[in-house]
Amino acid sequence: MRTPKIELIFDADCPHVEQARAHLRAALESAGLAVPWTEWDRASPSASRQLQRYASPTVLVNGTDVAGESELSGGIGCRVYASAGGVQGAPPPEMILRALSVACHAT
Repeated sequence: MRTPKIELIFDADCPHVEQARAHLRAALESAGLAVPWTEWDRASPSASRQLQRYASPTVLVNGTDVAGESELSGGIGCRVYASAGGVQGAPPPEMILRALSVACHAT
């Protein structure tokens, strides 16, 4: 099993960042993984140009958006995610868990 690289990209004023963190923690717990993640504030000079193209919040697993979107489709502003419970401002834990499962079992 491979250890996935996880990144959370956000705007500091995004109202959904805490929900994204909570969903990420829940997905990692469900997967039985104790994997740290890297957080990128899009306004930070340390955030690459590529990371700045994602809308907030975005979770990447091994460089791939958990929702399957490309960075060019994101951009400035907040994101929304479709889930069984309706539209959410952060990726649902099930979506993150699915991406983690794929990443951990990739050959």
